[in-house]
Amino acid sequence: MNCPNCQHPIQPRNPVPTVDTIIDIDGRIVLIKRANPPLGWALPGGFVDYGESFEQAALREAREETGLDVLELAQFHTYSDPHRDPRMHTASTVFVGVAHGLPAAGDDAAEAALFGKDELPELAFDHARIIADYFRWKEKNGG
Repeated sequence: MNCPNCQHPIQPRNPVPTVDTIIDIDGRIVLIKRANPPLGWALPGGFVDYGESFEQAALREAREETGLDVLELAQFHTYSDPHRDPRMHTASTVFVGVAHGLPAAGDDAAEAALFGKDELPELAFDHARIIADYFRWKEKNGG
């Protein structure tokens, strides 16, 4: 693509693709406490690597950050507000799945824990909105 005024090449700028995974264990969800800025509690997730599908990235990030193998992975929604991540414009495809066992922090997670709908900590990014959307969807669909 070239600039219409001067015909110099234009480098397109696109949102960076990321994934997050809502891992449900017996009605509670897994959150990780981030070890790197931006700090805070968050859904397990991260950047999609080149050559990796979004599903593979979601499973990899969940395993790296929580030690859990996610089953029944399904796409939930994509969140793309340009201000959702203070570092840059990201677009996160959020997945839902289930797991068995207890989470154990790994990779860039300082802690990993289970939380019920009414006991959520302060959340990073737009994860409060994502989790609220998830619980509304779950209630609406008989979960």
